[in-house]
Amino acid sequence: MKTTIEEQDGNMVAILEGNLDTAAAAETEKAMSPLNDVEGKDIIIDCTDLAYISSAGLRIFLGILQNAQAKGEHVYIKGINDNVRAVFTITGFSNIFEFK
Repeated sequence: MKTTIEEQDGNMVAILEGNLDTAAAAETEKAMSPLNDVEGKDIIIDCTDLAYISSAGLRIFLGILQNAQAKGEHVYIKGINDNVRAVFTITGFSNIFEFK
């Protein structure tokens, strides 16, 4: 699992590559922790190259969303494939996240 965080067009973007499963969750959560310090910018989680997400990965996404919403910012999910979208739909996460 590879996680890259960069600023793009005034937004903070987390680019995820690989499988966000239970084994990768702790490392990914640590890599994404700078997103919790973002203020005045929207957060985009780019899942274009994310092949799989487990419940542990969803928990990380939810934590980032809750932290951002408390500061009045938005979190967008971008580029999810059909398998990842199915996980979001089954769990109801498709109703709480915004997609680009």
